[in-house]
Amino acid sequence: MEKFTVLTSVAAPLLRPNINTDILVRIERLMYVPRGQLAKYCFEAWRYLPDGSEDPDFVLNKPAYRGASILIGGPNFACGSSREAAVWSLWDLGFRCVIAPSFGDIFFNNCFQNGMLPIVLPADVVAKLGDEAARVGEGANGAPFTIDLEQQLILTPSGRQVPFKVDAARRRALLDGLDEIQMTLAQEGEISKFQATDRMRRPWIYQY
Repeated sequence: MEKFTVLTSVAAPLLRPNINTDILVRIERLMYVPRGQLAKYCFEAWRYLPDGSEDPDFVLNKPAYRGASILIGGPNFACGSSREAAVWSLWDLGFRCVIAPSFGDIFFNNCFQNGMLPIVLPADVVAKLGDEAARVGEGANGAPFTIDLEQQLILTPSGRQVPFKVDAARRRALLDGLDEIQMTLAQEGEISKFQATDRMRRPWIYQY
């Protein structure tokens, strides 16, 4: 898993409430499109017009936000079904951080398993970040935000510093680039020591 330390990128504002996982990637796409090739289908219903061309009014199609790695979303972001591909599709489109007032629980957990940082902030703070992202994006090139996970700070283009909090264990996992399996394997020595002691204390538990 990629490490997440400091991310500097344009932030795309998409503050619609209740963006569900079917909007992030439609379920039928997952029948034949593998992970790593889902970028085309992320926000598919909103990015494209009926003739298949891009909708120029959709925020991610605007020149200022192409290549953005930070998404500023609305409340209850990624609600709905539990598909992990919702995170994969955002990742394939280039996003590494989503900021919102709240998230669907399963999506929130899946983010940490895939190296993506979900940041929860009060709705008024998110709204201000979205406003700033929209203002700096009015030209052809948006100004960047910086997400510093080590310091747990967001630095905005105007110079504001916005603190955020991430669970300590999950923060460390992102900083080190470890998923849950890798975190468990990192404790292999302690696990083996426990098993050796427990095997002597309760030999009937072990069949090998």
